[in-house]
This record gives sequence, structure tokens and C-alpha cells, in this order.
Amino acid sequence: MGRDNDSYQQAFILVGFSDRPQLEVILFAFVLVFYILALVGNSAIIFLSIMDTRLHTPMYFFLGNLSFLDLCFTTSIVPQLLWNLWGPEKTITYHGCVAQLYIYMVLGSTECVLLAVMSYDRYVAVCRPLHYTVVMHPHLCLRLVIVSWFCGFLNSFVMCPQTMQLSRCGRRKVDHFLCEMPALIAMSCEDTMLVEAFAFVLGVALLLVPLSLILISYGMISATVLRIKSAAGCKKAFNTCSSHLTVVSLFYGTIIYMYLQPANSYSQDQGKFLTLFYTIVTPSVNPLIYTLRNKDVKGGAMWKVLGKDHSLSDARGH
Repeated sequence: MGRDNDSYQQAFILVGFSDRPQLEVILFAFVLVFYILALVGNSAIIFLSIMDTRLHTPMYFFLGNLSFLDLCFTTSIVPQLLWNLWGPEKTITYHGCVAQLYIYMVLGSTECVLLAVMSYDRYVAVCRPLHYTVVMHPHLCLRLVIVSWFCGFLNSFVMCPQTMQLSRCGRRKVDHFLCEMPALIAMSCEDTMLVEAFAFVLGVALLLVPLSLILISYGMISATVLRIKSAAGCKKAFNTCSSHLTVVSLFYGTIIYMYLQPANSYSQDQGKFLTLFYTIVTPSVNPLIYTLRNKDVKGGAMWKVLGKDHSLSDARGH
């Protein structure tokens, strides 16, 4: 398009909350605490799902992959964010911005599809328990994870070049604390209708289609649970699905609001806080949500890895 590459690839200035320095101090502490929680919680789940043979099941295979995604997701954003919040320099290089956008979109898109895969796993576990090990065999689980990653890379490789090639007419200030697609589209000085149309179509494919599959899975699970006459059976089914449904609600709720609206209706301040929520808060609380109702992880697996098997000690006590 005849653009000047030298000016086109200048460093970006991430404005974020630089006009409110007191808020930046609070956000620095907030982000640091939740980042540490995300690192510890997700690393623990990955470690336990590898080390404890009792957790070598499809559910924990998917959960380990989700924790790995969350770990990479936050790490692709938070170090740069903390640096910008702490110091006077709010810049990110052009290539750093491109890398952040690519990684961020690959991981976010992959997680959208993986959550749908996990809902299918829960459907088989509740609705077809006798066939669970036959249906959810290791090869199928691996293929489903590969498909999730493929969808993530495909979305990133389609949307990122389109976003970064938009004319910015020398504008360098990104009204955000990271290189996020809606903020980069909003700062363009050319007609962005085509890029927004691409984003909307891919958003429907990677957000609404997986969400529809999740809702169908849980509709069938609900119908099955209503037919269970045993209170213990209902409770077990509820515990099996409630944690995943909570994570889905937190993640999809904010993502859909962010990406399925026109750029001209995009509220920057609102967008910043929503981005903080699904990039930092959600990956931090996911390990807590999955382990609070899960005795396998909360009790047995943790103590076994630490060399203190409670089931063995309880047996000896009796």
C-alpha cells in the first residue's frame, strides 16, 4: 500500500491508565497478586496431573492443557504490563506488539475451543458413564486438543496480519495496556469495516459455535440428571459439571462482550477492565474453582505427591 516501513514499525505507546497514576499503583499490586496465584495454581494442577497416576484420565488431561494455556496466556501479557505500570516507560516495540497479539490470540482462541471439548467430556461422563473409557480414549483426547490448537493458530494467522496492516497515519498511542485487537483496530485511520467483518465471522465461529455446543452438552446433561432418582447421584453429577460451567461463564461472558461488538461502540475504559478480568483474574481463579469441589486434587493427589497419602493413613487408623 506504499507505506513507509520505518514510520509504520515505530514503537507503540501503551497509554493504559497513565493519566491516573494512583490507579496504576493499585493495579500493579492487584495484577502482581493475581499473577502469582495464576502461576502457583496452574503449575500445581499441571504438576499433579502428570505426577499422580490416578489423575491420568481424560478430564485431567484436558484440565492440564487448560492450565498450561492459562499459564502461557497470563505470562504473554503480565510481565510487560507490570513493567509499564511500574516505570515511566509505557512503550512496546512494533515487533513486541505483533508477537504479543499473535500469542495472545492463539492462546485465547484455543481456550475457547478447548472449553467446548471439555464440555463434551463431561457429557460423556454423565450421560454415557458405562462407555466413558471407550469413547474418550487417549487418541481421541489428543486429536481434540490438536484441533483446539489448530483453530487457535488459524484464527491468529488470519486476524493478526489484517489488524497490523491497517493504516494508523503515524498514530502510536494504543489506549490500552496491551496490544489487543479491538484497541488496535480502533486507532486506525482507514475504513475498518472489512477487518471488523472478518473478526465478527471468526468470532462467531470460535465463540458462539463452541458456546452453542457447550449449551447443548449441558442441556443433555441436565435432562439426564433430572432422570436420576438418587440424591447422591445428582450431587455427583452436579459436582462433576459445576466447576467447568463456572469457568465457561466467566471466560465466555467477557470475551463475547469484548469481541462481538463494533469497534465504534468500543468503550476503552470498560474494555480495559474486562480485559484485566479475563486475562488475569479468570486464569488465577480457575485452579481454585476446579479444585474446591474436587476431592481427587484437593485431597488425595496433593498429599500423595507430598508423600503423605491420607487414604493410607486413614486405613491404618481404622
